[in-house]
Amino acid sequence: MHVIGILGGVASGKSAVARLLSEAGAAVLDADRIGHEVLRLPEVERAARNRWGDAIFDAGGRIDRGRLASIVFAPAPDGPRERAVLQQLTHPRIAERIEREARRLAASGCPAAILDAPLLLEANWDKLCDRLVFVEAPRDVRLARALRRGWSPGEFAAREEAQAPVEQKRARADLVVENSGDLEETRQQVLRFWRDLPARDRGGHQESGAG
Repeated sequence: MHVIGILGGVASGKSAVARLLSEAGAAVLDADRIGHEVLRLPEVERAARNRWGDAIFDAGGRIDRGRLASIVFAPAPDGPRERAVLQQLTHPRIAERIEREARRLAASGCPAAILDAPLLLEANWDKLCDRLVFVEAPRDVRLARALRRGWSPGEFAAREEAQAPVEQKRARADLVVENSGDLEETRQQVLRFWRDLPARDRGGHQESGAG
């Protein structure tokens, strides 16, 4: 099975590109969704409670990601230290589930899967990918999108600082998709990329919806 990794800066539109590839015929390995599941594992909840206390849990007894984020994305030195603890706790479990899901998809005959993971390079999950696609959008556009999500400028900057530089991500990519403007323009770029994949890697899908 062909695995395509999605790279990009914070709020660049990686999930949108993954969704467009899914519409074209690929499966999606959503690391963020898998991360949600991992945070609900009893052993992870216990370790998180031991490290950060009851304050990070909501009224239902589940980890509140916003409260946890306020700790792990805090300024240095505390934020990076606590973020490293969280990554040591969750990343091996997320990777295990990604690989398990990829094996299941491959066994089912799925020709291509998209790995949508915010920390693709940082967690070395790019090693699971056959190709890397970088989603391009200027910082001011990405910031505006983040603000619409309800983030503060400080939260945006903290999350961006926690990731590899966008220049490094762009340099690693096999393809750059421009996503600063109209969604239809992005869709056409994605469809061109999909058509250019060997037929065996896209399951013999025809050029559905391409212009």
